[in-house]
Amino acid sequence: MMLFVLGGFLGAMLVYALYWRAQRDATRLEEEKQALMEERQIVLDYMHTMVDAVGERLPREELFQRIVHAAILSTGALSACIFEKGADDMMRGVAVEGLFPPHRPIPEALRAKLGSRARFIEEVLKSESFPVGEGVVGRVAATGRGELITDAAADPRIVKHEDTALMVRSVIAAPIMVRRHLIGVLCVCNASDGLPFSETDYSLVEVLAEQAGLAVHNADFLALQVDKQRLDLDLTLASDVQQMLLPRSMPSVPGLDIDARYLAAQKVSGDLYDVFKLGFDRVGVAVADVSGKGISASLLMAICRTTLRQIAPLHTSPARVLAELNRSLAGDMSEGMYITMIYAIVDAGRNQVTVARAGHELPLLSRRDARTGAYVSEYIGSEGMPVGLAEAELFESAIEDRTLAFASGSTLVLYTDGLTEAPNAEDKEFGGARLADALRDGHAGCAREINNAILAAVDRFAGATGLRDDYTLLTVKRAG
Repeated sequence: MMLFVLGGFLGAMLVYALYWRAQRDATRLEEEKQALMEERQIVLDYMHTMVDAVGERLPREELFQRIVHAAILSTGALSACIFEKGADDMMRGVAVEGLFPPHRPIPEALRAKLGSRARFIEEVLKSESFPVGEGVVGRVAATGRGELITDAAADPRIVKHEDTALMVRSVIAAPIMVRRHLIGVLCVCNASDGLPFSETDYSLVEVLAEQAGLAVHNADFLALQVDKQRLDLDLTLASDVQQMLLPRSMPSVPGLDIDARYLAAQKVSGDLYDVFKLGFDRVGVAVADVSGKGISASLLMAICRTTLRQIAPLHTSPARVLAELNRSLAGDMSEGMYITMIYAIVDAGRNQVTVARAGHELPLLSRRDARTGAYVSEYIGSEGMPVGLAEAELFESAIEDRTLAFASGSTLVLYTDGLTEAPNAEDKEFGGARLADALRDGHAGCAREINNAILAAVDRFAGATGLRDDYTLLTVKRAG
């Protein structure tokens, strides 16, 4: 009987123990579930904070500061800092909150300034730099793997500062990466409850650093898109201005037929052409090409055209006009920029053309041979160097005028190198010989028909390759 009672008591105790164990396990599971829910909510709140920061289009430094602040709120850390990796492989503190301990010992000369600790520490962190691989942060940057240090006092890599407010108890450092590219390191220091950071804390910081990397990447991408849209708008405006500067119609000069073609490889071009009357039967024609492309080239072209129109009516010598143009522009041109130009004065009354060349492509002239009566094409050679490339004295000593007969049926062709350098499928260039052949074949037509014939010859040569550079083609024909 006694054994039966004892057995029943032990059985009851076992059931009771199993019941409480189940209750304890259920409580632990509930606590773990609750902790996971809290961690999930922290991450969601952090992600929302990052999305808002990106949406506000914050500057990169402000975005980093927002990340640091959110990391402190999410982890309960007393301080946090982001160290960014520079192009020189040096790490620099770019955002800090709280009394985050500097990476290196504070120099003796600076310790006296510890009156306002938070501001001082921020200045120290943002002024110091250290190579990838140095210390905990440098190690994380070098390996791309985060670190959890529960006992910082025992870690020789942790600097022991004399100021007790900068004492490090526990640290978490996690890499901020996008597509295996390191942006920086997110580091949190000392939990507010005084306990060491846990593995759960470490996992949370890793997730926060990953989300921070995505936020920085998205912010950079958004900024790039905004800059691209702004640049596209600037290019469109520059293109509109450049088109306004080109002659809308050719001046009417008795005995002369003029036609021009212009194509920009991009929205704006470094090419320029201009045609303007200099009297009843005289006209000035110019074709130019500025080094480089884009907005700077188009702006320089606009200045060049305006200056040319101011100078040209004052001189009967094209060489003198280009010399004055060089004097006017050389001082304002950026280093490495220059303009090649050909400027000619066509005098229908005197049946002649005078040409000066500032380092530009040789002008092409087609005229009737006095002995055979056949039309021949020839390049007009003359000395000269680009505008803005040499001092005034040297420029003026090199440039010269060439005056040639321009009788009935004669044709003058000015162009930029985008035309003669047009490649074909074998990467051979159209060249000057083919241009002369095209002019000779089409010389009987008007200026527009001659230009059509030249461009058709270029198109046949280039085929599917097409033109890869700006081109300008200006043709003047003497009627008769």
